[in-house]
Amino acid sequence: MSEMTLERTDTAKALPSWLRPGWARVTMLVAVFFAVMSLGNAGTGALSGTVIGALVLGPLVAVFALWLYRRLIGWTEQRPVVELDRSTARTGLRRGTVLGLGLFTATMLVIWMFGGGDSLGWGSFGGLLASLGVSAAAAACEEIFFRGIVFRLAERRLGTTMALIVSALIFGGSHLINPDATIGGAIAIAAEAGLMLGAAYTATRSLWLPIGLHFGWNLAAGGLFGVTVSGSDSYTGLLHTVLSGPAALTGGNFGPEASVVAIVVCTVATVFFLRAARRRTRQAVPSINA
Repeated sequence: MSEMTLERTDTAKALPSWLRPGWARVTMLVAVFFAVMSLGNAGTGALSGTVIGALVLGPLVAVFALWLYRRLIGWTEQRPVVELDRSTARTGLRRGTVLGLGLFTATMLVIWMFGGGDSLGWGSFGGLLASLGVSAAAAACEEIFFRGIVFRLAERRLGTTMALIVSALIFGGSHLINPDATIGGAIAIAAEAGLMLGAAYTATRSLWLPIGLHFGWNLAAGGLFGVTVSGSDSYTGLLHTVLSGPAALTGGNFGPEASVVAIVVCTVATVFFLRAARRRTRQAVPSINA
């Protein structure tokens, strides 16, 4: 029995009448997890300067978001939540974190190699610890919302390619609320992170790798190098890095994520993930019954 057939039979019988229409379930999931993501990110962001607060609250928010997703998806879709399979959690998170750290470090090295580095000094070990908590909450909440909800549900109707584009654009646009956000920065985030994280999910059909990748990237940016993260200059990292030069190279006020270098580095990873997905035949085609 297909997943869509299951939704129309068993799920409809198990749910209260107000949740039986497909649009009602989608609306409920989007509203709930948008609220969790917004409140979680706002809370941990407000505590980013408080080491203990951020270090404690961040993982708690992440765990709560994962628990809530598993419970709600299991209930509304009446299926095992395979995208959060506990048996693959450790491997997926570890590989994603290492890859995220590596990709952002490569981005910084290329920027520095082409003359975008101004100065490099020591920052704050406490800032690194606070960034651990903030990054954990942001990675879990945003990946659950943008890949677990937006991408996965869009893929049912539109197929993988269009779902990647739509979810990436929404992901990029969501960063326009940051203090030093720019249209160019939002487009860059969509082109690099939005597509890359969606491709990582497509290749694995698991949220663990994208969560780890998102976590490692943000931790490297704010916690390790101490640069502006997606237009938010509230991070004090282990290092204090000052960049200078054309915005195309350094990303300007938005941070290195708006640089051409970051787009190129992440595009390489995106292509790798999409090729892996194609080899594993994990790309979906549009469903006219979705």
